[in-house]
Amino acid sequence: MAGAEGPAGRQSELEPVVSLVDVLEEDEELEKEACAVLGGSDSEKCSYSQGSVKRQALYACGTCTPKGEEPAGICLACSYECHGSHKLFELYTKRNFHCDCGNSKFKNLECKLFPDKAKINSGNKYNDNFFGLYCICKRPYPDPDDEIPDEMIQCVVCEDWFHGRHLGAMPPESGDFQEMVCQACMKRCSFLWAYAAQLAVTKVSAEDDGLALNVDGIGDEEVTKPENGDHHDSPLKKDVSEHAKDAVKAIKTEQTNEPCASSSSESDLQTVFKNQHLNTESQTGCKLQELKAKHFIKKDTATFWPLNWRSKLCTCKDCMKMYGDLDVLFLTDEYDTVLAYENKGKVDQAAGRTDPLMDTLSSMNRVQQVELICGCKERGHPAVL
Repeated sequence: MAGAEGPAGRQSELEPVVSLVDVLEEDEELEKEACAVLGGSDSEKCSYSQGSVKRQALYACGTCTPKGEEPAGICLACSYECHGSHKLFELYTKRNFHCDCGNSKFKNLECKLFPDKAKINSGNKYNDNFFGLYCICKRPYPDPDDEIPDEMIQCVVCEDWFHGRHLGAMPPESGDFQEMVCQACMKRCSFLWAYAAQLAVTKVSAEDDGLALNVDGIGDEEVTKPENGDHHDSPLKKDVSEHAKDAVKAIKTEQTNEPCASSSSESDLQTVFKNQHLNTESQTGCKLQELKAKHFIKKDTATFWPLNWRSKLCTCKDCMKMYGDLDVLFLTDEYDTVLAYENKGKVDQAAGRTDPLMDTLSSMNRVQQVELICGCKERGHPAVL
C-alpha cells in the first residue's frame, strides 16, 4: 500500500534518538562522579610510599582475602595492576590507611607496584566492609535478597555504611545534611549529644522522651514529658537548686554575719547561676562545659549533621585530650571530611580537563567534522555556536 511503512520504519519512530552530544554529556557526568569518588587517587602508583594516607579510595579483594581470612585493603592502583581480574569490594574511602597489597595477608600474591611492604600495617582499621558486608544487618550491597529501596549512608566516625532504615532515626527527607554519626558511635562518643541539641540537622528536643545526661555520662536519668500540664523537677535540677540556695546562704551570711533564713529570692538564685556560669566560662574557656550546663536528650539513634558542624567543636586542651582518648581527633581536621576529599578530585579533574567534543573533532577528517558540527548546531552545543 502506498505510503505504508514497514516494521523497521515504525520501530525507528519508537526508538529514542541519541546524539553524540548526549553520549559525550553523559560520559562527562560519569567522569565527574568518578573523579569525586577517586578523589585524585593515583591510578598508576601504589599509595604505600605516601605512608598513612589521610583519605583515599580503597578496595578489598574477595579473591585473595575471602571471608575467614584476615581483612586487607588495597589502593586504587593496585586494584588495577595486581587485582584486575579478581572479585573486588569497593570501600569508597577510608582515612589514615596503608595499602596492604602483597603483605603477609596475601599468601600467594606479590605487589607488582611496591613489593617492599611491611608484613602488617598495624595502624590500619578494618571492619566487615572488607568482606563486602555492611550495616548492622551485615548484608552485601547491592543485596539480591533485599527488595526494599533504601540508600546507604556512611558514618563519619567508624566509616561503616548503613541502610537508612537501620539508623534508629530516618534521614531528613530534604537530604539536607552533610555527615552522619551512627548509633554505636553516638554511644561511644556521648559528648556529641551535647552538641547535637544545638547543631544536628534533626535536633532532639528536650521535651522528647529520652535519656537526659551530662557529658560525662554520670547520673543519667529518664526524662518524660509532663502530663496534664504538671511540672516535676528532676533530681538533677533539684540538686543544682539546693546547691545554689546554699551558695546564696553563704553569700548572705558572709555579708551580714547573721544566720540566714532557709528561703531565698528568685533574684538571688539568678545572680548565683549567672556568676557560676561566668566563672566556669572564664576559668575553662571550654564550649563543651557551657553545653554541659544545659539539659539535653540522649537517644538510641544516629544523628545527622550540617556542613561545617565540626568547626563548632571545642578545641581546648581538655577536649583535645578527650578526642585523643576516644581516637576521634580527626573530627577537628577540616580536610578529613569526605566533602574535602571529593572537592580535591573535582579540582584535579578541572585542572586537566579538555572538551571531549573538540577531542573527537580533531580525530576526524574534514567531511566528518562538517557533518558532526552541523548536527551539533541543531542540538545547540555551545562549542559550535
